[in-house]
Amino acid sequence: MKSILIAAAISLIVSILLTPYLIRTFSRQGFGQEIREEGPQHHKTKRGTPTMGGVAILVAMWAGYLGAHLVNSFSASAQGQTPSASGLLVLMLTTSLGIVGFLDDFIKIRKQRNLGLNKTAKLVGQFVATIVFAILVLQFPNKDQVLPASVNLSFVRDIAVVSFGTVGFVVFCYAAVSAWSNAVNLTDGLDGLAGGSSAMVLGTYVVISFWQFRYNCSTSALAGCYEVRDPLDLALVAAAAMAGCIGFLWWNAAPAKIFMGDTGSLALGGLVAGLAIATRTELLMVVIGGLFVVEALSVVMQVAVFRTSRRRLFRMAPFHHHFELAGWAETTVIIRFWLLAGICCMLGLGLFYSEWLTAVGS
Repeated sequence: MKSILIAAAISLIVSILLTPYLIRTFSRQGFGQEIREEGPQHHKTKRGTPTMGGVAILVAMWAGYLGAHLVNSFSASAQGQTPSASGLLVLMLTTSLGIVGFLDDFIKIRKQRNLGLNKTAKLVGQFVATIVFAILVLQFPNKDQVLPASVNLSFVRDIAVVSFGTVGFVVFCYAAVSAWSNAVNLTDGLDGLAGGSSAMVLGTYVVISFWQFRYNCSTSALAGCYEVRDPLDLALVAAAAMAGCIGFLWWNAAPAKIFMGDTGSLALGGLVAGLAIATRTELLMVVIGGLFVVEALSVVMQVAVFRTSRRRLFRMAPFHHHFELAGWAETTVIIRFWLLAGICCMLGLGLFYSEWLTAVGS
């Protein structure tokens, strides 16, 4: 538990202090956000606000994770707690998608348009990052022969009767990472919406990962134990990322002084996908990240209805813009969507805990 607090504290400090430096630097360089012409009219006042703030979240996350391990290396009670394969692979996936997002943001700025990388280039970037991750998480067994990921579909733990096989797992992994990274990207349309919602989801995964560590089959082979390779290290990753989001949110909350951009949203989407895969909670993530799911579905439904009937289901997609155009204040939309994100996280935690109670009692 101490290492989790250290990771969060370091990440929070780095994020809060680094973000204003990025604001000044990006402002001097003219790295300002372009705004969709068809969006809510009051958003046009945000044109020129510095973007690519996701850099602060990524740097803070790495600083918190590595800082916690550095402190642990001097602690006799924490001997053996070195960076793990699971933690490093999830961080690698997050950073790789952050680089794809950074390139997307940079092109938007240089071309002075709201579209950066074309769809093909972005999908290729996501494809390469995900395939490398999918192949590597099926390597590196520990002394109990537990891998960082499993080829079985999972809810709170592996569903043994639903196995993808190696090739199927790689395909599933690509679909999951692409879906989550794009879902968080779509949610990032209002000041602090994606950052605050991501912090809640990541905080939920701190609890889940730590619980899996306390009841891990490698240390206590009791009823209801979890076969997860490195749950404590995954809790460190989640805690560092959560604190990085909170520190960034200090400057990103309405009215935002900086946006995370695709640098942050694609990275955070990849992070939650990686955590779901590494903790064997792939279907549970659909509940925990319910807000992201709704945002993505609103876009899919909007496109499907328009193509079939030439009518719009919502005033504008993603879903949060529909309420803005209906007359809701931006802060009202943000706070109510945060409440929905919190409800989804609490529901997910409830399902996780109830499954454990059932497993222990059976």
